[in-house]
Amino acid sequence: MGLGGCIILIGVGAILTFATDWEAESVNLDLVGLILMAVGLIGVATFTSIYRRRRAVVSPVVDPMADPRDDRRPPL
Repeated sequence: MGLGGCIILIGVGAILTFATDWEAESVNLDLVGLILMAVGLIGVATFTSIYRRRRAVVSPVVDPMADPRDDRRPPL
C-alpha cells in the first residue's frame, strides 16, 4: 500500500467517525473509523521511514590503492 492508499484510509476513517450518523446493530462505525485512521497513520509513518532510508545519499567508493597522481593520460 502506497502513500495514496494510506491517505485514503485516513480520509475514509475520518468520514466514518465525524461525518456520518449511521446506526448499525453489530458494528460501531465510530470505532471502525478510528481504526482506519490509525492504520492510515501507521502506514504513512512506515512509508516515509522506508522512503527516507531509500533516498539516503551514499558517497562514491574510493579505491585506497589508487594513486591520485596517476591520471591515465598518455605522455606528450
